[in-house]
Amino acid sequence: MSKRVVITGLGVVAPNGVGLPAFTKAIKSGISGITFHQHLKDKGFSCCIGGIPFISEEKKVEYLTPLQLRGFNSTSILYGCIAGIDAWKDAGFSVNENSKLDYDSGLIFGTGTSGIEKFREAIYKIDDQKVRRLGSTSVVQTMASGISAYLGGILGFGNQVTTNSSACITGTEALLLGFERIKNGKAKRMLVGSSSDSSLYSWGGFDAMRVMTYKHNEIPEKGSRPMSETASGFVPGSGAGALVLESLESALERKATIYAEVLGGNINSGGQRNGGTLTAPNSEAVQKCISDAILDANISAKEIDVINGHLTATSKDSLEIENWTKALKIKGTDFPYINSLKSMIGHCLSASGAIESVASVLQIKEGFVFPNINCEDIHPEISELISLDKIPRNLIEKNIHFLAKASFGFGDVNACIIFKKY
Repeated sequence: MSKRVVITGLGVVAPNGVGLPAFTKAIKSGISGITFHQHLKDKGFSCCIGGIPFISEEKKVEYLTPLQLRGFNSTSILYGCIAGIDAWKDAGFSVNENSKLDYDSGLIFGTGTSGIEKFREAIYKIDDQKVRRLGSTSVVQTMASGISAYLGGILGFGNQVTTNSSACITGTEALLLGFERIKNGKAKRMLVGSSSDSSLYSWGGFDAMRVMTYKHNEIPEKGSRPMSETASGFVPGSGAGALVLESLESALERKATIYAEVLGGNINSGGQRNGGTLTAPNSEAVQKCISDAILDANISAKEIDVINGHLTATSKDSLEIENWTKALKIKGTDFPYINSLKSMIGHCLSASGAIESVASVLQIKEGFVFPNINCEDIHPEISELISLDKIPRNLIEKNIHFLAKASFGFGDVNACIIFKKY
């Protein structure tokens, strides 16, 4: 018999708030975390704005030891460790390096790239034939699974400890993979999430592709404009989100706080067929991913109160809305409320699904729909499909029973998850 899975802990490192209290306040108030960065301009970037969380040196030593921080410069791992440790503590667990090995707990924590700055540093040292100066942490900081290696050791997990990487669906995929593991009785608890660094090398490729906005360097907070007619490309962001998934049985036994329940979901691919490419979605597969997620959750499309979309502020936003209307078979005034966190924090790439899932769960737990900022001018193709009042521009207090969260990514991959009020 499959287990019910609930969420008992949250952690977040976002451009507009580090830690749950700051982040919750920011998303309720529509506060942008997008700022101008001189170093991007100095390097010749067209888009000189982005979302970078502020982490002080004092904050770092709360999470990592002086030994771990020696020669350390992977923001992806740093953000992931902070979010992951916060989520674990939020679920009611302590962090102790001498703790007993916990075979009931594991983690799936994704990333897109890890430690590119460290990798660059390593290449220069090898080129200079100073290989012995690489240091003992260059491998763990640059390997893809560096984030899960750090977190797994800090928390002493004995169940599955791994890293996934699937472009912009990484965080949502990690959540669904952890959900399946608990549902099937292979773990009691899974810490899931994803992180993304704020490296010039990560962002530079997107700037070269001309998919980032260059029109808002003077007014950074206005740059990320999902669903807007004047959207001109996405704004890069970085950070991490983490969630503790737990069997309902274990959570009740511990008398843990339950934020929400994970009902079901789906992951699929468009196979880069039928209009899908490395960078564009196969709409048929997107619609199937959403409808199959609803089937898996055993609810009807009409029961969904809120959608937290992928919605990146590119030319694909109106296509995403069209895909939602077709998958749900609902449009106009009957369509659910829909919002995009990217209006406030930009597109956090591999971290986006996890940070946005934290925001989704907070909306359910606290009964609100956060506002979409920067979309006073809704794209006409979107306004033809759904009622404008379903795209809230101000905070709405609402009792949410079911929320759908979706992510779509490079490689024509899709993920959709259904959360339920507990």
